Amino acid sequence: MGKRTIAILGGSGFIGSRLVKRLSIRSDLALKIIDVKESQCFPQWYHHADVTQLESLRQVLAGCDAVINLAATRQDKRRSRSLDYQVNVEGASNLCTVAAELAIKQIVFTSSVAVYGAVEQETGEEGPIAPVDRFGKSKRLAEFVYQVWRHAGVGNKLTIVRPTAVFGEGDRGNFYHLCRRIASGRYVIIGNGNNRQSMAYVENIAAHLEYVLDRQADYQISNYVDKPDLTMNQLIAGVTSALGREDKLIHIPYWSGMCGVALLDFAGKVSRHKFAISRAKVRKFCATAQFTTHEPSHFVAPVELNQAIEQTVMHEFD
Repeated sequence: MGKRTIAILGGSGFIGSRLVKRLSIRSDLALKIIDVKESQCFPQWYHHADVTQLESLRQVLAGCDAVINLAATRQDKRRSRSLDYQVNVEGASNLCTVAAELAIKQIVFTSSVAVYGAVEQETGEEGPIAPVDRFGKSKRLAEFVYQVWRHAGVGNKLTIVRPTAVFGEGDRGNFYHLCRRIASGRYVIIGNGNNRQSMAYVENIAAHLEYVLDRQADYQISNYVDKPDLTMNQLIAGVTSALGREDKLIHIPYWSGMCGVALLDFAGKVSRHKFAISRAKVRKFCATAQFTTHEPSHFVAPVELNQAIEQTVMHEFD
């Protein structure tokens, strides 16, 4: 049996690079990294293409057996409001069009738990779909596009993975900024810190994507989260310990903290200065955001969550 050729859209990015590293040791696979930016880690497999440009996908996907779509935009309010829809929805439509033309029968799409919106309790795949921002809404619309593709062709196989917030070495997202503030010694907790938020380590989500690629299920939608869900107090204690610091964090009552941050928001609006903290960020930090999966699986994450936190902190701040 010959090698399967796997295309990784967004393969130059944070998760994509870790996934390619895992797949690169496989003798049964041939890889194509497809992205708008060159892969710094694996330039030998890089092909330039843009998911929003149909013709560029036609050229690079020829000969592929499966596609893992990790293409996404950074969650940055400064970007164009239409960019999420272009990459997620138009990109899905273009990919499905080319997959139909080239008889590509397997697609793995990384969606997001953002399709559930704000949750008040631990939420699995059966939870209500109620996205609240353009990122979540565009991911949900993209899921519909892929489902239409699945029904349109005999033998089409679709897996949709909805990861929670992903962290790990090299990322510059919320977890990194939390660690940086703790490392600076200038960090206080607003609220009691007992809220729990689900997390996913980049190596584990990469391993899970490899698992579902090999499994080739006809159809599956699953959340991805690394358990257990830590409280913010537990997370900060873990980061503090990895940094070799004493836990001397100060708690500020929630409403007192929100009033202070409201003054900063007002001052920022008047002065047009963007402060690092805002009411929206505080609400998100203090919220509970727990997810789980009820899909049957034999997958075992290679790295335990607390070990992943320690490894990430040591890599970034040692």
